[in-house]
Amino acid sequence: MNLNRRQFTAALLTTAAAPLGAQAAEPSLTVNKLVDPSKLIPIAISGFTGETASTLRFDLEVAGCAVVSADQAVALVHGTNGARLEGFVSDRAKNYLLTKGYTGASARQLAHAFADDVIFALTRTRGIAQTRVAFKAKAANNTGEIFVADYDGHNAVAITRDGAIIAAPSWGPGSQWLAYTSYKLNNPDIFSHNLATGERHIVARYGGSNMSPAVAPGGRLVAMVLSKDGKPDLYVADIHGRGLQQLTRSREGVSSPCWSPDGQWLCYTSNDDGPALLYRIPANGGAPQRLRTTGVFNATEPDWSPDGKTISFTTQSGGFEICVVPAGGGEVQRLCSGQDPTWAPNSRTIMFSKRGRGGPMSLSLLDVPTKRVKDVPLNLGNCSQPAWAR
Repeated sequence: MNLNRRQFTAALLTTAAAPLGAQAAEPSLTVNKLVDPSKLIPIAISGFTGETASTLRFDLEVAGCAVVSADQAVALVHGTNGARLEGFVSDRAKNYLLTKGYTGASARQLAHAFADDVIFALTRTRGIAQTRVAFKAKAANNTGEIFVADYDGHNAVAITRDGAIIAAPSWGPGSQWLAYTSYKLNNPDIFSHNLATGERHIVARYGGSNMSPAVAPGGRLVAMVLSKDGKPDLYVADIHGRGLQQLTRSREGVSSPCWSPDGQWLCYTSNDDGPALLYRIPANGGAPQRLRTTGVFNATEPDWSPDGKTISFTTQSGGFEICVVPAGGGEVQRLCSGQDPTWAPNSRTIMFSKRGRGGPMSLSLLDVPTKRVKDVPLNLGNCSQPAWAR
């Protein structure tokens, strides 16, 4: 499988003709005028069969839709599938928002392409059905491998085959390479990995631990946590590990850096003031600033939303929970049980890992406004530390 492409995308050949008698939707009649982004969008789906039907339903439910009967729906999603998928979106008065035909790919890929167009027609926001994720799959002997899959868990491919402890994949720009920590050379070192060629380079291999790589927007820089001088501290270097700059001088250590989408700030976790708390620091150096998380006494594993407005993180109070807080700090919203949150490109959906009762870790998808959770169907055992390609 050639992984240097962001994702297979179905070829749109023509705009399918709307059924006879259909009306073109006027701006005042468009369904998106009725859509409340904080609530599930009631839709009805009809006409599709087999894998196309199940894929389309999964995609639209993840994206914030609720499948209901036609008389309860705000929007009707209907069409036919075979070698060619023809899809339509209308309101109940048969005002059409979307009429398109798709061909040139598998049934699943055609359904993903149509689902993304449905979401754009309803919300004027980008769909996520054709995105990918990276994650760690852990073996029984505590080793693991990095995998890349479609966001819904299908088409999973092992990127590493090292039989070593491995952790924390982070995407480079264009979804063409990953950075991660591996014990491949018997030390926790940071590697970059070209997905098209399989070529790997060492980014950081200092004495002590080299952990938690986070690739900056644009891909020129990598933030990482190094313990080469004692306590784990936050550093930044270019993607080849050159020009290393130390940003923090922690008393107790730091972890889990993430970048703001404009590349100007880093958010991370520190225990310097007692419990684990979130801090942010200018990417070119400066004084750390504590990020207020009202209502939560510990915070780890931050991830900054692509729109820059929100930071997700994990807290632990009896069990692990996924939370969000405004990027400037403030009141925390607790969302669901889980850990390792990563934002989708739409800044609405989060993938995270959770542990079942006595079972392995698995991956799930969270619609943040409605708190609805859907599990990702993977059969790879213990899966965690997801990272969403943006």
